[in-house]
This record gives sequence, structure tokens and C-alpha cells, in this order.
Amino acid sequence: MFLRYGWLGMFVLLAACSTSRYQHEQDFIPRPILNPDALQDAEIKAEPRSVLGNPVRYEVLGKEYQVMSQAAGFKQQGYASWYGMKFHGHATSNGETYDVYKMTAAHKTLPLPSYVRVTRKDNGASVVVRVNDRGPFHEGRIIDLSYAAAVKLGIDKAGTAEVELETLSVPTEQSQRWLQVSAFSNPDSALKLQQQLSQLQPWPVNISQRKGSQLHKVRIGPVPDGEAMIALVELLRQNQLPEPVLLAQHQL
Repeated sequence: MFLRYGWLGMFVLLAACSTSRYQHEQDFIPRPILNPDALQDAEIKAEPRSVLGNPVRYEVLGKEYQVMSQAAGFKQQGYASWYGMKFHGHATSNGETYDVYKMTAAHKTLPLPSYVRVTRKDNGASVVVRVNDRGPFHEGRIIDLSYAAAVKLGIDKAGTAEVELETLSVPTEQSQRWLQVSAFSNPDSALKLQQQLSQLQPWPVNISQRKGSQLHKVRIGPVPDGEAMIALVELLRQNQLPEPVLLAQHQL
């Protein structure tokens, strides 16, 4: 039920991961969800392919896995399990933070992020989850659900259930990034740079400020990886603007 092997980074070498990176040595059950009937399926959105967590292939415990390049219409049957508080608050394979109360899941080979419907074979109950992690690396199990998804599917107590999964949405092939050009404590300075960047290049420019922070971060994006990103970075350099910081969506 709780077998997991940690975060998959850029090269997904889980066999080398140590459990010492987690706050708890053993997995355990999260705080109960008091109103399971209020749980909603993951909202399907069009998303780019994650910058992290999508190597062509990777190896775990001596076994090699190949990430699917095409996953539209993919179906699979096997057992679903779920993972809990040991991993709560730690990074998933695509660099996001695992939250046991969100409708997410882990799969060995689907491109990240993908949206799948998981349906129990015995009673037809189903849940839609967003796949943002790798696993489960346990024989016979095809998907690891978050605690919330397990509760909605009714397998939180049993631990596993035989299911069928089918993809509902897969990421676009081209990943997207943001460029953080600068950060100011003075909002007027941030606004001035935003206007300058908007006149200089075609991509959206926004000013981001986290709650409780005094910094106003000026960011360009989303911008497709590849030639467009290279050209934009060169344009900023030619105009003697600050060296930008490259961000993925989970870092915004």
C-alpha cells in the first residue's frame, strides 16, 4: 500500500535515493478526510510537457523503463495502490510538491503531467487524477494514488484494488518556461521594466509578488523551449538587461 522509492529527478535514478531525505522513515496514514463525498476529480487542463520527470528512459532497482512519447488513448489494467504522509511535502518527479489531499498519482511511463481516469473493476467507482510522479515500483501495481484519490475511489482502507486506467489528456510535446528578468522592492521599478520588456519582445510579461514578500518579480512567459527561448535570451543580452533566471511552471 505504501511502497515508494522517492523522487525521480532529471535522470530518474531512484535506486540511488536514500530514505534519509524524508522526514519520516515509515509511511503512515494522513489525517482523515471528514467529507469524502465532497472530493472532486482533478480538473483537466491543457499543459505542456514537464521539464523534469520525462527522460527518454530511466532505471530503478535494475529495471529499465521507457517514458511514452505517445500516450493518447492509452489503457492499462492492474492494481492501484496509494502513498501517504512519508512523502507529503516532498518533491514529485516533475518537481512539484506532493500533497496527499490533491487528486494526483504516480505512473511508471506516462508523460508528465497526464490526466487519467482510474476505474475499479469490482464496483465501477472511478476517479480522475493528474499524474505528476513516477511509480509504483512494485510488481503488479500500475498506479500509485494520492490519499485523497484513494479515499474517493474507496481503497484507502483496503490499500489496493484492481483497476483499469485510461488517459484523458496528455501534455503537449513542447515544454514551456518562464524567464525571471529581475526582482524589485520598489513596485514602480518593476512596472517600468515590465513596460520595457513588453515593447522589446512578443511574449507576455507579468509582475509576481508572493504573499508576505516585498519583492516584485518581473517574468516573461510562458515561452516554448528551444529556438524561441534561445532567441529571447540573446535579445535580452543584446539590450544589456539582467541575466534572466530560467523557471519551470512549478517554480512560479
